[in-house]
Amino acid sequence: MLNFATRPFYQVADRILGTQFLQDIAEFFILFQSMYEGFVRRARAVEKLLHDRRTTFVVVSTLEPAPAHEAEFFIQSLDSMQFHLGALVLNKVLPAYLLDPVACRAADELAERSEELAAGLDAGVAGGDAVQTGRVLSEIAESFQRFHVVAQREAEERAELAAVPEVVASVPYFDSDIHDLAGLLRLGEALWA
Repeated sequence: MLNFATRPFYQVADRILGTQFLQDIAEFFILFQSMYEGFVRRARAVEKLLHDRRTTFVVVSTLEPAPAHEAEFFIQSLDSMQFHLGALVLNKVLPAYLLDPVACRAADELAERSEELAAGLDAGVAGGDAVQTGRVLSEIAESFQRFHVVAQREAEERAELAAVPEVVASVPYFDSDIHDLAGLLRLGEALWA
């Protein structure tokens, strides 16, 4: 009955695609069906390996909002699937001195007293132009204060992300990209110092 009902479809398909093409498709699915059990067996072996306690995952991210959100999603996904999260590596982290209260007070004072401090500097700075020197000192202080705000946000994000993994490592913000062995050595020293 089924053959009778599908015969019009096969006749139209035979005219459009050709008999050989239909035979090749049927042969493909027959061969694929014979491989199905092997796929399932290998998939189960991979799943078992991924759930083994000796297998661990490392999530690497920056502390910028979008990448940090994605890292949080991956950490939660690994946890919900019961995969072992061994480490979180945070890349391009601002230096800790930006959070130092003494450094913050120094920046505040520099911003408040930039003109006074510029007047007391050696006359050789900026050709003796205390106004320009004051502007530079003020700009330096404001720049530090802006970096301080970003470093505070990074610290908050790090605290949220660091709740689950056993190891949290921070890679500082380097002046240049890591592209050689010397760079990798610097990275290793920064990670495990």
